[in-house]
Amino acid sequence: MGQYTAPLRDMQFVLHELLQVADTLKQLPKHAEIDADIINQVLEEGGKFTSEVLFPLNHSGDREGCHHDQATHAVTTPKGYKEAYRQYIDAGWPALSCDPEYGGQGLPIVLNNSFYEMMNSANQAWTMYPGLSHGAYECLLEHGTPEQKALYLPKLVSGEWTGTMCLTEAHCGTDLGLLRSKAIPNDAQADGSYKITGSKIFISAGEHDVAPNILHLVLARLPDAPQGSKGISLFLVPKFLPNADGTLGVRNPIACGAIEEKMGIHGNATCQMNLDGATGWIIGEPHKGLNAMFVFMNAARLGVGMQGLGLTEVAYQNALVYAKDRIQMRSLSGVKAPDKPADPIIVHPDVRRMLLTAKAYAEGGRAFCSYVALQIDRELNHPDQEVRKEAADQVALLTPIVKAFITDNAWISTSECLQVYGGHGYIAEWGMEQYVRDARINMIYEGTNTIQSLDLLGRKILLDNGAKLRKFGAQVQAFVEANGTDEALSEFITPLADLGDKVTKLTMEIGMKAFQNPDEVGAAAVPYLRVVGHMVYAYFFAQMAKIALEKQGSGDSFYTAKLATARFYFARLLPETAMLIRQARSGSASLMALEADLF
Repeated sequence: MGQYTAPLRDMQFVLHELLQVADTLKQLPKHAEIDADIINQVLEEGGKFTSEVLFPLNHSGDREGCHHDQATHAVTTPKGYKEAYRQYIDAGWPALSCDPEYGGQGLPIVLNNSFYEMMNSANQAWTMYPGLSHGAYECLLEHGTPEQKALYLPKLVSGEWTGTMCLTEAHCGTDLGLLRSKAIPNDAQADGSYKITGSKIFISAGEHDVAPNILHLVLARLPDAPQGSKGISLFLVPKFLPNADGTLGVRNPIACGAIEEKMGIHGNATCQMNLDGATGWIIGEPHKGLNAMFVFMNAARLGVGMQGLGLTEVAYQNALVYAKDRIQMRSLSGVKAPDKPADPIIVHPDVRRMLLTAKAYAEGGRAFCSYVALQIDRELNHPDQEVRKEAADQVALLTPIVKAFITDNAWISTSECLQVYGGHGYIAEWGMEQYVRDARINMIYEGTNTIQSLDLLGRKILLDNGAKLRKFGAQVQAFVEANGTDEALSEFITPLADLGDKVTKLTMEIGMKAFQNPDEVGAAAVPYLRVVGHMVYAYFFAQMAKIALEKQGSGDSFYTAKLATARFYFARLLPETAMLIRQARSGSASLMALEADLF
């Protein structure tokens, strides 16, 4: 149902013209040989795989869903999922950006990021199976022992085994300090293992049949653990305990008790996992499990942003095709299709508004995500320690915006694209309502968007007195100063500069209020994140508009469209910041005045 074509031209524009990725990679010894041709070849092959293998399973997988056998605890994925996964690992896709020491191809994160956008457009539910494995790989790579790395990383890199993260319990979601799962040292063994008991919920890909083994990364408490989040340790709990040679051994007592009946992503098994003395090994240091798990969580947060971007793109593509084909009424300014009884609905201004909203949020999100992924490559691989630190600060600042702003925009965009279809959008056979349902979870998991907003304002900005934000702001200001006298760019530069000034003043105002009343941070955080998100998008759209203006004489209609999209963004979407700033400044009084029993 529907269609998907990887947006290769726009990806190439972002990577080669906007970010000039190949030049940055030349500064990184690990990736110095990666050029535009290699990048384009990988993107083209990724586009074929996602459109030809994954996308045809998206609608059918949603309708069929996963099935749980209560007697055996086994979960069956929708028809075609296992076969697609086999093609995925046979082609080497899991290894794309992994370390060659463990069988990886060693390609940059920024390229892997673009591939994941394609996969999420084609089939978000399916993509969650290998997507979580990559987070488990990164966590073990950074915090695992040499023995753990040698045994488990090659299996994750090849895709032969998959991974999960088991955090949430029924009584605690984000507040992980409340978790109750216990880990007891296994004195009967000399391998340093633990017996882990507890229950976890909402575990994506917690049980399935696409791979023979699953590596669960589980948060639990040791017997001497202090209360709260400082008493949490991280454990590696395989579904099957591996033998020394990597073959599968005995079944570990960690099992799926049920799968959730949920609003969307039906093709992915969201599991209730029960651990009954399951054998596990600690990852990292005792009581510092959150530090280790944050590697996984931050990777997941960036991945969830890519899920939002992928859904925005595929919803836009299908709504555009429909709008060009569907005829309804005549244009207000006169007949546009005299050979037909009515005009295609794309002639109507508000249909164009809906399409352009999705188009702008997709193109802005693509530029933003690719930029952040490139900063991760710099953070991990640049030879200069100061450059690595600068890149790490940017990634820390921008990660909550990637997660929250892009997924908020995906909810807006998929809803608008469904609206383009009118009543047909609400009907399952057209496929649009699935994108809306799938998009909604992305605003919730891996830390709700409110949590991301609190993280941005409270931890990433106010905690260091705005140092990280000022560094990014200086980058924006440098662009403004370099191009401020270009009259052709004034329609983009002026509002960008104005918003930058307003963000600075708003940040200072909230910070001063927070000294008197911490609730001011909670009251302002959500609109504040959207304001900063718009500043980031405005910065990238201004850069893209500059390139489009320079090249519009080439005759390539791509640049004409890019310029028009940038103008739409500044005219129609950026003005939302005026309302958001007023909301953020309005304070906590109107939110906290009403006593709880009066609601």
